[in-house]
Amino acid sequence: MHMTRPARRAALAALSVTAAVALTACAGAGSSSGGNTAQKIDVLTTISKDPVTLTLAYTNDPPTKALIDGFTKRHPNVTIKPQMTPFNDYIKSIKLAMSGDAAPDIAQYNPGAMNSLVPAGLILDLGPWAKAYGWTTKFPPASIEVLSSDKAAKQFGTGSLYAVPGGLSVLGVFYNKKIVKEAPKTLAEFEAAMQKAKDAGQTPLANGALQVGGFHLWNALLNVTGDINDYRGWVYGKPGSTIETPAAKQATQTLIDWAKKGYISKGASATADADALAAFSKGGSAFLITGNWAASTLETEMKDDVGFFLMPTASGEPAKVASGASVAYAISAKSKNPNVAAAFLDYLSSPEAAKIEFDGGFMPVDTKAELGATGLRGEIATVFASVAQNNGIVPFPDFASPGMIDKLTPGIQGLINDKMTADAFLKSLQESWDAHHGS
Repeated sequence: MHMTRPARRAALAALSVTAAVALTACAGAGSSSGGNTAQKIDVLTTISKDPVTLTLAYTNDPPTKALIDGFTKRHPNVTIKPQMTPFNDYIKSIKLAMSGDAAPDIAQYNPGAMNSLVPAGLILDLGPWAKAYGWTTKFPPASIEVLSSDKAAKQFGTGSLYAVPGGLSVLGVFYNKKIVKEAPKTLAEFEAAMQKAKDAGQTPLANGALQVGGFHLWNALLNVTGDINDYRGWVYGKPGSTIETPAAKQATQTLIDWAKKGYISKGASATADADALAAFSKGGSAFLITGNWAASTLETEMKDDVGFFLMPTASGEPAKVASGASVAYAISAKSKNPNVAAAFLDYLSSPEAAKIEFDGGFMPVDTKAELGATGLRGEIATVFASVAQNNGIVPFPDFASPGMIDKLTPGIQGLINDKMTADAFLKSLQESWDAHHGS
């Protein structure tokens, strides 16, 4: 899910309730095996004062509890009980939990790892609430596109909306200001800075290729060499899409070349993301490619000696594309209080929630919220807002198929260790895509 990191505490905030809107709609997930048939629900944007208890299942430590506190302070008649499960166990158990009689009302949702919930009919089509609340204007388009799919959950960006984001992320480059005096403006300047660090006996780029760090590096390169529409179509499962493109080969070959030049930290294939982060924070490298979720840790460890930029383009034009994802939440098809659950989802887009999301280590859903951020997180907020408001946030590549991460991680290790060619790597990714979506 890419966003399970430390520093998840936030201030309490109040909710501004929207005016009442009511419409009768057939809200449901369908009649597939395991879920409810489409149930008729009177969709409301106000909730009653009667006592209501919801359960919310989530994984690891996004700012879920702080968001719950903000919502329930405004609605003291509502109790939301959080249920936290570690990521690996959560992914394995969530379908069983959602199909049981005691299914949580709200569940953290990842469209890549948990898309089986849609065809099983276990989560609600949120279209009626999206219309009632105006979610298409409250949530950034790219953030809800990937949470929309056809009923088979094979193609994103189409069909119905099944979840909404409760915190966003952006992938970029952190740099040590003691080693690199100014953020590179072009890809060539970035390579020159890594070469300079190497010549000085320093590690140019820390990387945790044992986990997601390796393909984050590859993805960041692809963002500035490829076509956003081609890449987004491939991740979304658009028929006929392919990752075996000249742009993807260029990004892959660049990664291979960087490894051969000694720019990537030694032993990266056996290094976890947390260890790469720790090495960088202690001054062990000039650069680290990861997401904004690392900012709190790096600010604490490095103070003013750390900066952030998006992977630079070859031309020096400001980057218009960056990978990111969201902590997203869906509503169970078995929930007895879907309107209350939907009110919580709407709260995630509020200015008050934006502060909680940002303080919790994420970029806010309200990309225009005034955050008053300075320092490192101010730098991140500035570049993120520009890209997000221009619909330039794209999903991570492992969203492209359920088994894609099992091709990406060892594939990048093979590239770094000169055991795999660019063509073989891209072919392996496309084979996983074809197996899921059909060639």
